[in-house]
Amino acid sequence: MRIIGIDPGYAIVGYGLLDYNGGRFSVVEYGAITTKKDTPFEKRLCEIYTDYCYILDKYKPDALSMERLYFNTNQKTAIDVAQARGIIVMATAQRDIVINEYTPLQVKQAVVGYGRAVKKQVQDMTRRILSLESVPKPDDTADALALAICHAHVSGSLLSNFGGRRI
Repeated sequence: MRIIGIDPGYAIVGYGLLDYNGGRFSVVEYGAITTKKDTPFEKRLCEIYTDYCYILDKYKPDALSMERLYFNTNQKTAIDVAQARGIIVMATAQRDIVINEYTPLQVKQAVVGYGRAVKKQVQDMTRRILSLESVPKPDDTADALALAICHAHVSGSLLSNFGGRRI
């Protein structure tokens, strides 16, 4: 199974592609789609869409794993991230790729084994699980890889009935 993990945003969209077969991971690709601050917002969304479609068409994932959106104190940022996230969901749905959402607690539990793990613990365990020399940068990329690991662990176990929400 090929999984794309996405950490959505409008300045940085982290992505990580993993193959998961027989309980083993192979890193396919990871990185970030970035947009410039001075670019009009609607153009930033177009850039995200174009780059993300390229990634989907090149690597042909079977499933998307993305963090479930939650609102924090900055509603303007949350709305803008939701718009970028909508672009990602639309492009994924256009290709009939299964979309799964996970909470931060679920990701931490699946990657570290402890739902209250701190970000550095998740990043280090992601590096170890994938046998990477260092934690991928930017952080959004490491988060995207952790989301892909989460989906692999949940979908490959009996927990899949209780795992992330499908959109």
